[in-house]
Amino acid sequence: MVDTHRITGAARDIAGKAQGAIGDLVGSRDDSVKGRLREAQGSAENLYGQVKDTARHVADEVSDYAEDAYDQGKRQLHEVHERSTEWPHASLVVAGLVGFGLGLLVAKL
Repeated sequence: MVDTHRITGAARDIAGKAQGAIGDLVGSRDDSVKGRLREAQGSAENLYGQVKDTARHVADEVSDYAEDAYDQGKRQLHEVHERSTEWPHASLVVAGLVGFGLGLLVAKL
């Protein structure tokens, strides 16, 4: 999806070039200056549209990455849950060891 600023900026840039060239051709300094000004405005607007497109693309990439990370974490949690239901005694031993380790850390503080 292309930002509308890119389209209108490109059109303004082309119109400014044409107006500036016609002003140079007929010797109208006023048209030449106005054309160059319109050309600069069009270039700036086009650049603004490009920045918006880039920001939108980066936001989409970050969103996709976050969604993938969430899905992967969900799958990992499901696997851990499945294993803990297969071996409940082992899960209790691991939980007890973690609790014991935390107790040792707290006691040393």
